Amino acid sequence: MHGARSSAVQLLLLSCWCAAAAGYPFKTPQDLDVTPRVTVLSSGLQGCRRFHSSAVNYSSMLLEADSERLYVGARGAAFALNASDISASSALTIEWEASHEEKSRCLLKGKDNKTECFNHIRFLQRFNSTHLYMCGTNAFSPLCAYVDEERFVISSQPEEGKDKCPYSPTTGYTALIIDQQMYSASQYDFRSFPDIRRNSPSPTLKTEDAPTRWLNEADFVGSALVRESFGSDGGDDDKIYFFFTEKSQEQTTTYSHSRVARVARVCKGDRGGLLTLQKRWTSFLKTRLTCSLPEYDFHFNMLRSVFVTPGDTPQDTRFYGIFGLEWKNVKASAVCRFSLSEVQEAFQGPYMENQDSGSKWKEYTGKIPNPRPGTCITDALRARGINVSTSLPDDVLDFVRRHPLMSRQVQPSDGRPLLFRRTTDYTRMAVRVFEGLDGQMYHILYMGTDDGWLHKAVEVNGKLHIIEELQLFEDPQPVNSLLISEKQMSVYVGSPTAVVQLPLSSCRRYTSCYDCIFSRDPDCGWDGAECVDVMTHSNRSTLIQDIQHGSMGCKQAQNGVAQRSRSVRVGDDALLQCELSSNLATPVWTREGSEVQGYDLNSGFRRGTDGLLIIEARQDQSGTYTCHSLENNVRVAIVSYNVTVRLDLPPPPPVEPDRDSFATPPVATERAASERPTLPVVANVLPSSKLLSPRSTEVVYLSLITILGGLCVVLTVVLVYVGFCLRVGQRGKYSLRAAAAAYPTSKRPSKTRKQHRGSAHMELQTISSHCNGNGLCNGVAKMHNGGLEDGGLLQIVPGEAYTSPSREPPPPAPPLPPTPQTPSQECDFPSGLSATLPSVLRRMHGNSYVLLRQSDSENTSPLCHSFSEELNKILEKRKHTLLLPRPDESSV
Repeated sequence: MHGARSSAVQLLLLSCWCAAAAGYPFKTPQDLDVTPRVTVLSSGLQGCRRFHSSAVNYSSMLLEADSERLYVGARGAAFALNASDISASSALTIEWEASHEEKSRCLLKGKDNKTECFNHIRFLQRFNSTHLYMCGTNAFSPLCAYVDEERFVISSQPEEGKDKCPYSPTTGYTALIIDQQMYSASQYDFRSFPDIRRNSPSPTLKTEDAPTRWLNEADFVGSALVRESFGSDGGDDDKIYFFFTEKSQEQTTTYSHSRVARVARVCKGDRGGLLTLQKRWTSFLKTRLTCSLPEYDFHFNMLRSVFVTPGDTPQDTRFYGIFGLEWKNVKASAVCRFSLSEVQEAFQGPYMENQDSGSKWKEYTGKIPNPRPGTCITDALRARGINVSTSLPDDVLDFVRRHPLMSRQVQPSDGRPLLFRRTTDYTRMAVRVFEGLDGQMYHILYMGTDDGWLHKAVEVNGKLHIIEELQLFEDPQPVNSLLISEKQMSVYVGSPTAVVQLPLSSCRRYTSCYDCIFSRDPDCGWDGAECVDVMTHSNRSTLIQDIQHGSMGCKQAQNGVAQRSRSVRVGDDALLQCELSSNLATPVWTREGSEVQGYDLNSGFRRGTDGLLIIEARQDQSGTYTCHSLENNVRVAIVSYNVTVRLDLPPPPPVEPDRDSFATPPVATERAASERPTLPVVANVLPSSKLLSPRSTEVVYLSLITILGGLCVVLTVVLVYVGFCLRVGQRGKYSLRAAAAAYPTSKRPSKTRKQHRGSAHMELQTISSHCNGNGLCNGVAKMHNGGLEDGGLLQIVPGEAYTSPSREPPPPAPPLPPTPQTPSQECDFPSGLSATLPSVLRRMHGNSYVLLRQSDSENTSPLCHSFSEELNKILEKRKHTLLLPRPDESSV
């Protein structure tokens, strides 16, 4: 049996190892796996405003800064919201649902009538100074319409949208209106190939699909216009860049991925060819975007979102992209930054060719025609009489037709990602540029996740520092769209259920100078008294900020240290709490100025992320304990405890309860007292106040008795049921020794069951001591006299007990002492336990500890007594006393 059990354990370990290897087939780069500094739950969001209606799937947004309007497209409706406060009641609505006939035809196509057979607004942009242009899927029969901006109504009959909008609400799609011309990229028909099109006005252009298909199962995520003609010495043309992921075509030995990220471009002035490439792009070129960590064998091939930030010149334009892994069972994201100059160099490099349609593409080494294929019309071509693309020679156009792919790949700036997150899937991104107090320009990124979080980060020296992570929704849902408004100082987030508006920064969240500086938020600065928003502060020269290092500038500032006291009895455990607001901070404890060394059990201390545990306190452990926050190599004192370890504290004198304070009749009171289990008296240690009169104290006491009594009843029912299932020899009795014999750890069944009348022993198993990363722990703690030898989560293990044949009622409860007469005096248990006695489960360096939350007090009243003493009265002496023959319900 032992061999079989050992084999089972080995098989389980092997299975776990295989599952881990399958789920995460890579190592983690610790320098890039960034942790957000501050975590804010949805209940703690500041300045948050929300908009929601009967519509769902808020997927498209358009911000008009001049009119202070935020236009939102959803399923079956569009909205015009007040950009300064989207929750205001002044929202305008356009209802645009698919007709019943269109929904019926959608069902006949085999589509889902719960998600697809609706009119999802996929496109909403400005067309001219008076109208917007809007397109929707319309139950797999797309339509587009013009919207009167002032009245916010559809101003004309909807027109055909099959060449402008995709059929499905989930198909990758991007589109732009440039000078009243619409450029879009998608898979338009559910049976067609993906395409990049200019739809209106004439001439319409498309990508080529024969003999060489230019796009191979492309999934588009974004597009951008770069006006390269502005200030151009060569009379170059403006270009539209498209970003997507498609099936790989290259043949290489360095990687083997089925899908790769791409960037493609077309010239705005392209008119197609005269005979060759007629109504086709003559300037289409594409190349690969790489975002990888070769030293870790990471290759992020799936492009999810792109944001373009313009620079002072077109060459200073930057592309920020969110990339994911090709494995669907692994959550991971990377953020890479590219420059336009690097993209232009790639389009000037060698071409790829495919001589045989059945083989992979290879680098072209033959002769390149003149003028260079894929270039826009420039002053040099105009001097040769080539003023439009229809004048290009046929050999140039034929070369473009067969060589759309470039060989050179676009590498990220600095050769590596700015950020890597192993447990996060980013979905959308927005970027803004802000000048810090040091005069440098910083790029601030806002990134939405697939489970409804928003990360704010700043780029510093080629890496991203995540300032904060904000929980936008209690129910996880993806971020579908993201916009930034500098004028409104807001960020707008669209999701399946609502639109959320948040301020660009929440500086008042930081309550001290060090907290403000450690955040490294370009929007925040310390003015000597509080952390303020830099944009709204009139005199920026008086503010303190350190974005580069996040450590300098607060030496002269006063940092308040909380002062607390603890009175602990010898042999008791005490937790000194220290909650750190920063996820990047490390707690450091000192006693009388010297750092507390050694955190094992023998040292008498145990350090956790939220406090220091004094184990079985000794008198020589008295002193002043200070918790410091260590962050960015700066140590800051947070809280100081004056701990006094005493030999003993006098118990309070017994006092008869005030029976006038009871609302029940005397007979009922006596009956209730006889039925109550024996419990430690806690009523006299509640803080005195008007709310805690003798009457309300009795109500609290009776409530506690009722709750604990109910728990005891439930426990009794469970024990009786277990005893019945184990089929103990005597009906109606439960033998703990018999149950122990049937416990799974036994190697053999017990044939005899003995009942011991003289003693009983109950063993409690804890989940502590040694824990793995999943929180699975082992270890055993025995409860003697109510104490834990080794702290942990309690788990009842059958032991021995005696059941009396006569059912005698439990002993009556002791009399209830009244509330102390001094109303202003507050009491602390000697061990630092709060009078309200809430239980808290603390995790201390892999060990779980069952503790009670502590309250602060400067002095200890002689009328207040130790909770441990009252518990000892019931369970007698710790570690060396057996339980009573009939265990009291309250002690269990």
